[in-house]
Amino acid sequence: MKVSEPVIKVKQNFHQPVETVWKAITEIKEMRQWFFENIPAFEPSVGFKTQFTVTSENRQFPHLWEITEVIPLQKIVYNWRYEGYEGNSFVTFQLSEINSQLTELTLTTKVTEDFPDDIPEFKKESCVTGWNYFIKERLLEHLKE
Repeated sequence: MKVSEPVIKVKQNFHQPVETVWKAITEIKEMRQWFFENIPAFEPSVGFKTQFTVTSENRQFPHLWEITEVIPLQKIVYNWRYEGYEGNSFVTFQLSEINSQLTELTLTTKVTEDFPDDIPEFKKESCVTGWNYFIKERLLEHLKE
């Protein structure tokens, strides 16, 4: 992923009230069910930091998250980096209430420092595929339950 590439954007509508979608993206118990099982802690408050490791293709990716902005029931922004790797990004989850039972989630990833070219998981296509999987499959299925 490169600074020069367009922002990654994934949109999905959920047949749930905004409060239910907000809870799914900000409460650790729910996040572990659709996002990453090994998130050790999470708080939707500015300055909160957490870290955990994901393994892919025999490589370790120590995720470093710091919450940089929170507007309850509307938006949460993470600074998203990987320990030991160049690259920096910001991931925004933006909620819009369409009506009392329909919520639109727009996820954007903005790269502010280039990630390494030689690691497949850092290619834009991998990021797009990953976010589509998490938002359009995992979160969608979680919120149908």
